Amino acid sequence: MRITLFSLIVLSASSVLLAQGPTDRQREYLKFIKSQASTMRADDKPPADRASWDTRRRNIRDALQQAFGTVPTEKCPLEPKVLGVLKRDGYRIEKIIFQTMPGVWMTASAYVPDKALTPNPSPGGRGEKVPALLAVHGHWRGARLDPVLQKRCIGPAKLGYFVLAVDAFGAGERGISKNLGEYHGEMVAATLLPAGMTLAGLQVYENMRAVDYLLTRPEVDGSKIAITGASGGGNQTMYAGAFDDRIGAVIPVCSVGNYQAYLGAACCMCEVVPGALRFTEEGGILGLTAPRGLMVINVTRDGIQFSIPEAKKSLAFATSVYKVYDKPDSVRHTTFDWHHDYSQAMREALYGWLEKNLKGKGDGSPIPDPQMKTEDPESLRCFPGDSRPADWMTIPKFASVEGKRLVAARKIPDTADAWRTEAAKIRTQLLDEVLRGPSKRTAQREPIMSNPQRIEYVPEPGLFLTASGPWRSRDSLAIVLDLDGAAKGAESPLAESLRGGGWGVVTIDLRATGTLAWPGDKIGGAPDHNTAQWGLWIGRPLLGQWTLDVRSLIDVINERDGKLPKRIAVVGRGPAGIVALTAAAVDNRITHVVAVDSLATYVTDTPYKNQRLGIMAPGMLREVGDVAHLAALCLPRRVVIAGGVRGDGTQLNGAELSRAFDPAIQVQKLLNADNALSLLSTNEPSAIVKALNR
Repeated sequence: MRITLFSLIVLSASSVLLAQGPTDRQREYLKFIKSQASTMRADDKPPADRASWDTRRRNIRDALQQAFGTVPTEKCPLEPKVLGVLKRDGYRIEKIIFQTMPGVWMTASAYVPDKALTPNPSPGGRGEKVPALLAVHGHWRGARLDPVLQKRCIGPAKLGYFVLAVDAFGAGERGISKNLGEYHGEMVAATLLPAGMTLAGLQVYENMRAVDYLLTRPEVDGSKIAITGASGGGNQTMYAGAFDDRIGAVIPVCSVGNYQAYLGAACCMCEVVPGALRFTEEGGILGLTAPRGLMVINVTRDGIQFSIPEAKKSLAFATSVYKVYDKPDSVRHTTFDWHHDYSQAMREALYGWLEKNLKGKGDGSPIPDPQMKTEDPESLRCFPGDSRPADWMTIPKFASVEGKRLVAARKIPDTADAWRTEAAKIRTQLLDEVLRGPSKRTAQREPIMSNPQRIEYVPEPGLFLTASGPWRSRDSLAIVLDLDGAAKGAESPLAESLRGGGWGVVTIDLRATGTLAWPGDKIGGAPDHNTAQWGLWIGRPLLGQWTLDVRSLIDVINERDGKLPKRIAVVGRGPAGIVALTAAAVDNRITHVVAVDSLATYVTDTPYKNQRLGIMAPGMLREVGDVAHLAALCLPRRVVIAGGVRGDGTQLNGAELSRAFDPAIQVQKLLNADNALSLLSTNEPSAIVKALNR
């Protein structure tokens, strides 16, 4: 069996689960997410008629476009370049690049059948126009160059189709380095989220630009275009088919299942559509393809999110959509007793579906695979070896350009009153557009278990959290957050210094962290890869959920004691510093906030390192601003930034920290709060406590 990057993701997660399995407490978060998702989609019903579907179709497309995030509103010139040609029996292979967005180049291979160059006797004809197939890859290491993808290009080319194989952003020849085999998920794709972009959305946009390129080719009959891909490429196929009506046949392979089946599974960030379950299930996306030809291919041995039973749920809805168009024969479910792949039998099914839907011939029955020989992947590269230009645009570089633009556009007002008005608007955007979910704790349904050392509480139904003391001081309370676990926070030198400085200290395992963390959650550089993704599917980034957990603890303390301490500090260590700043930004009951060795800016031109996927809330830079703007929202209350790191995990010096937090420094001056903000180039506990108590 061929091991793909998709397989490695699933195996790395499942091996841990098989070894130890989640406890009942660790399952609470997943049960909560699944319950939320089920409630969101409880009223889904097939369309009764064409008119009702037309309205629903518009709503789904609009919501999907918003979920995909920011993409260019105007198309840039393609400026295609042919970098080499290989002549083969019955076809040729052109090595091509073209521009999808300003400064962003897509590497591609065009398989051009000799038939397209046959002299045409019609006046002015230069050759026969042929149907076209856009071939998008999944998580095979070679991307468009992998033999698995080559076969589904050579076969159609030999059968007379113009085939365009493209590298997805961050994969193949478009990785961060010049080597093949990079993975574009986890903390690479995460760099897009704060700027309000998603890898899924950019892939759809770029595949539509690939269709634009196909329409420039004189060999292509623009009325006869299809798309196919497997695994992550199957997801690209489904979404591009849903959005681009120019695509007449859509064939997703080993990818269609059910959104709710993703909850509990591991998947690539390129497959995650934030908030999708708020407005549709996967069947609604498939329905957007109607009445064009849709064939879904699944196999018996696959991840649950791509399994035949889950796919049937989505296809049941899609089939009902095709019926309101009176096109029941234009949708088909084809299954094989096979594994996660794009096999010969699947290719043969593809050829039959193309024949039926692009050429109007036959009933879609399989057509035998032509004889073929694949190429050495190196021979197909647009940029062999290390010849790719040094200024090549990668995913993090692209995210950095957009992030810098967004931060530069967010100017601090000239007066204190203007800032207060602006800050109120930003807080609303932070709560409604970024953190999402309830802004306050759900009414308590279970009794609060409390003693001088411990509080157990319910931030939302089904979730049980425990905060531990000893509390000591009733006047000054520090809530110390560490996303690696409450025990690390409680035993830290910082917690000890806080106690010595007159603060009562409480620590807590926020949902899906510490003792509540999901086993096997870590994928690559993302310790919370899967749990963060599950939150994104329901439109609830973990940053928002963690913020609610902190605010709910303050609610519970008030309920228990009838009042709050005079001073409440939220102290976040590492990535938890972003949680602390966010909680303080939206809750003025928090009088002091500390971020220790935390991310100083979301803007980075390299993948995040030593961070959490959960703090990468979609749209933070677009709707609110950078980390400095979160700090500014906390002023004139005490804000201590003790050390700070770049996205790549390296430490900022004092001058760099001051530049990063300049927006907060400006606000401090506007509010005449000279002692409110402390920027420390050290994480030494005594210095932090001194600044906190100043």
